[in-house]
Amino acid sequence: MEGDMLTFSDAGENKLLAETVRRFIKERLAPLEAEIDATGEVDHDVIQALKKEAISIGLFGYNMPRELGGPGISAVAQSVMDEEIGHTSMPLSEVFGHLPGSLRFADENQREWLIKPLMQAEKTIAYALTEPTAGSDLSAINTRAMRVSGGWELNGTKHFISGAEHADYIIVLAATNKDAPLKNRLSTFIVERENPGLKLLRRFKTMGWRGHPLSELALDSCFVPDKHMLGQPGQGFLTMMATINKDRLMVASKCAGIAQALMDIALPYTRERKTFGKRLADHQAIQFMVADCDVELDAARLLNRKAAHLADSDSTEFRIAASRAKLYASEMGGRVADRVMQIMGGAGYTTDLPVERFYRDVRAFRIGEGTSEMQRLQIARHVLDN
Repeated sequence: MEGDMLTFSDAGENKLLAETVRRFIKERLAPLEAEIDATGEVDHDVIQALKKEAISIGLFGYNMPRELGGPGISAVAQSVMDEEIGHTSMPLSEVFGHLPGSLRFADENQREWLIKPLMQAEKTIAYALTEPTAGSDLSAINTRAMRVSGGWELNGTKHFISGAEHADYIIVLAATNKDAPLKNRLSTFIVERENPGLKLLRRFKTMGWRGHPLSELALDSCFVPDKHMLGQPGQGFLTMMATINKDRLMVASKCAGIAQALMDIALPYTRERKTFGKRLADHQAIQFMVADCDVELDAARLLNRKAAHLADSDSTEFRIAASRAKLYASEMGGRVADRVMQIMGGAGYTTDLPVERFYRDVRAFRIGEGTSEMQRLQIARHVLDN
């Protein structure tokens, strides 16, 4: 495995995939990044057109299996692609259509009315998991789903929900049996945006991810028919856990992409900028920072690709490998962003360059998809139990 892991980036198909994504980002997305970050808004007609372009070149819905209309590419290939996607901003990354992995639990009927339009970028979907009193702790979920004639009635509040403002559907995790063990307590529902029981409460003003709003929503006597349950009653924890590790690997790969994008800005600058009669690149203090960035980025990539190989081989070790990758890469991205900001000085602190945007954006990845502290707990328990 190690030999394959070290040479994966030279594999023809993955190299071509990376080049295709990189070119698409440079030519079609990069020109839009600064304005979206400055205004915090996106033109949804423009985004829709870009999604159609992504579909035409086979990049949309890249994480979906063939049976759901996706390309069915390997976890290694997805990691390669996610690293390239890390070079653009969060709102523009949506152009590539990374869809919720829990859609794998859709039945045949749901695949027709839900997944087909999603894969054609005709509809959009968001995932409502986090609550004011429940983030990483799923046992604290207070949203309830009560059985009623023909379906379920949902009541509760969800917040920090990405893309909820414009989503046509929202996947909601709710407790259907609050007294059951956690693995049987939760169920997953597909709520239509126009459901009268679904109310958007507010948009959060955030440090980063501008143009990719996080919202709070309420479910108030929200009726959801049986055909809108994703999976079986009590399978909510299963549907979430079946995909969370791949989502953590996605985050880890994006963080490596952000770190590489920052290095791509910093290295030419160190070779050209002169202080005290020497290039920045010739100052030992700068060399040390560059060396630390290089080593950490390489280490993150190896953790990411090891996790991806384990996913492709259906290894039981993938879960903990994804936690290691997510923990290290998300924190590495923050360290690289800080060093690059220091190397660039005032030039990095201004909005003339995307350094400060990457600096803001990468911080959120230490929180989402399981905090760094949650990853440490899982890793420690794994080590101590073996």
